[in-house]
This record gives sequence, C-alpha cells and structure tokens, in this order.
Amino acid sequence: MSHKKPDQHHEEGIEIPYHQINPETLRNMIQEFVSRDGADWGDAGCTLEDKVEQVLQQLKNNKVKVVFDLTSQTANIVVCR
Repeated sequence: MSHKKPDQHHEEGIEIPYHQINPETLRNMIQEFVSRDGADWGDAGCTLEDKVEQVLQQLKNNKVKVVFDLTSQTANIVVCR
C-alpha cells in the first residue's frame, strides 16, 4: 500500500509551447535552468551558450518541455515522458 505524506508538494501544471514564449524570455529561462545549483555541467566543458543551445535543441526535438506550475506560479523545463 502506498502512503503519501500530506505535506508532500504535488505539482499541478500546464505545458506552455516554447514557441509561444518570447524568445528573450525563453533564453533567460533556459539560462537560469542550466545554471541552477546542482546542475553539473562543469566536467562537460560547455559554455553557458552551448548549454542554452543544447536545451533549445531538446525543446525543438520534444525531449523536454516548458511547464508552468499552477501551485508555485513558476515555470520549469522538464523531460518529456
């Protein structure tokens, strides 16, 4: 039997097509995403611009998507299932 903690955050979000986001806003969002704490890009030898381009390509290839979390009122980039 599965037990959920009552205080466990449950994300309720909607997908936002990346091409409907202002290009500058999208680029800023991706830059924030790839530079977050815990993002391990140090050994990859990539520049910030390389990382941004990689995520843009993943968006175009439907490998990741932009989701707006209705609870926290924040957007995030998540892997497509």
